[in-house]
Amino acid sequence: MNPYQYSQYEQSLIQNASMYELLSNYYKYIDPNKHMMYYMKHYECMRQLTGMHRTAEEQRSQQSQSNQQTMSYIRVLHASPNAPNVDVYVNGQKLLQNVAFKQVSQYVPVMAGDYRIKITPTGKTEAVLTKDIRVEPGQAYTVAAAGNVEELTLVPYVDDTTSVQGQAKARFIHLSPDAPRVDIAVKGGDVLFPNVGFKEATNYVTLPPTQVDLEVRPAGTKQVVLTIPGVSLEGNNVYNAVAVGYANGEPSLEAIFI
Repeated sequence: MNPYQYSQYEQSLIQNASMYELLSNYYKYIDPNKHMMYYMKHYECMRQLTGMHRTAEEQRSQQSQSNQQTMSYIRVLHASPNAPNVDVYVNGQKLLQNVAFKQVSQYVPVMAGDYRIKITPTGKTEAVLTKDIRVEPGQAYTVAAAGNVEELTLVPYVDDTTSVQGQAKARFIHLSPDAPRVDIAVKGGDVLFPNVGFKEATNYVTLPPTQVDLEVRPAGTKQVVLTIPGVSLEGNNVYNAVAVGYANGEPSLEAIFI
């Protein structure tokens, strides 16, 4: 989508909404009053933006739906087990601050286009990693800082955010730097995601709602290197299971769900 299809005022609302959402999340556990203040500012921007596309005219309504469908989203995951907390800049603007290992940001709405993402240690300005990514219209991305800090990489993954009525959708992302290729299986049973290597992501699979114990096994073996008990998969939700940490070291291997 051409970003110039948005008016200057609409672009301002989008930028302000993104900024207020980030500030709201930042203060969520630090200052509840500021969290609520920025959340309400974010809500008001989104209300205005949505309201601008709701008119009695059918053409205006159709344009609103098109704009909403083609809005893109980015979130950032800190998956480097030995990297410090980081700040994240997008096109020179600090969007995330003091992101710790295993933390994932909320989605930030952006317009389609090219973006330069810079990662710095928290409070520093010198980049430890810079990567250019292209954001396609209507797509959602998880951008993961992956690997050991000495060879840190940024890996973008296209997310499926469309739920299936009454069903769960899930995929697996392997972000453990020293773990071999792995299978993700039902405990003592069938493999769900076979032969996944470092920095690889599987396709999404649709599953019935359930609670299940999962196992991580070196690919093609029955050896269990990690048990993930009590995984609850609820209908109408989309899950990303991510292996982080070290298979041999600290922080130890674990699975997080985003």
